[in-house]
Amino acid sequence: MGNTVSCCVSPESSPKLPSRQPAERLEEFTSTEVSDDNTGPYLQHISDREVPDELALESNPSDHARASTIFLSKSQTDVRDKRKSNHINHLNRVSPGPPLKKYSSCSTIFIDDSTVSQPNLKSTIKCVTLAIYYHIKNRDSDRSLDIFDEKLHPLSKEPVPDDYAYVDPEHKLIYRFVRTLFSAAQLTAECAIVTLVYLERLLTYAELDICPANWKRIVLGAILLASKVWDDQAVWNVDYCQILKDITVEDMNEMERQFLELLQFNINVPASVYAKYYFDLRQLADDNNLNFPLEPLDNQRAQKLEAISRLCEDKYKDLSKAAMRRSISVDNLIGVRHSNAVLS
Repeated sequence: MGNTVSCCVSPESSPKLPSRQPAERLEEFTSTEVSDDNTGPYLQHISDREVPDELALESNPSDHARASTIFLSKSQTDVRDKRKSNHINHLNRVSPGPPLKKYSSCSTIFIDDSTVSQPNLKSTIKCVTLAIYYHIKNRDSDRSLDIFDEKLHPLSKEPVPDDYAYVDPEHKLIYRFVRTLFSAAQLTAECAIVTLVYLERLLTYAELDICPANWKRIVLGAILLASKVWDDQAVWNVDYCQILKDITVEDMNEMERQFLELLQFNINVPASVYAKYYFDLRQLADDNNLNFPLEPLDNQRAQKLEAISRLCEDKYKDLSKAAMRRSISVDNLIGVRHSNAVLS
């Protein structure tokens, strides 16, 4: 499933802390545990710092595979209204309903080329930007920080409108902004999914809301971080300055630094969380009639899917073997070294 996202955690900070106000978001604490040999402080592993499942479900769904994504819950109100409106229009025959979907039959199978390991780029960007749109439209408040305020840190030399903080952007405007960045930086669809994970993690950790005044800079910061973590050949900050002509490298560096601090340096994205976001994005697309392009399954596409499946299966087998080799290390064989030999 693409690259394996690593985990980077500050020794003095925890990836999961109780809810705090934005002013207290950067407060750090140190561990008081001491190692058995009393040689120095004991550095906890990330798995040792995890909070109970109940608290994880409440604190941050971007860290927990079983928690519902925030964007999907925010979209449900609008989805229910659309379904009710379509039902009334259908009864009154006021306007035609959504386009008919393609369904498989005994003679023809319709599938799309998007998979968890290789999502369709265009469709994934549309779904991610739609999730951002619902975040802005159905936000709880306008809580923000100065580093993300477009009035204080404009992305262009053009004057920011006076009503910039009150007019919600349309979905097509968000899509054009994200598509421009992904096209110019040649980012992948997987990077778009990780971008959404980081965005929801930021909103939860820092107790912020994505709103008209800050959505561009928050999305830019999430894309910047996701591209560096996910892609093998990361795009440098100065490269984004070539895309957004009027932004400075110093501004990009400061925004990246504060974004990481607000995430408490937790950039780990488990495979289960990534898969959850992928399938919830597909659910969002289905609810809003943004269906992934379906094509009939022919011999050539069937062979391609089979080859991809074999490649992923071989990769997972290699990873399992490597994990087993690491578990049977010399340290684990110390107790066996003095065992009596059994001769037949």
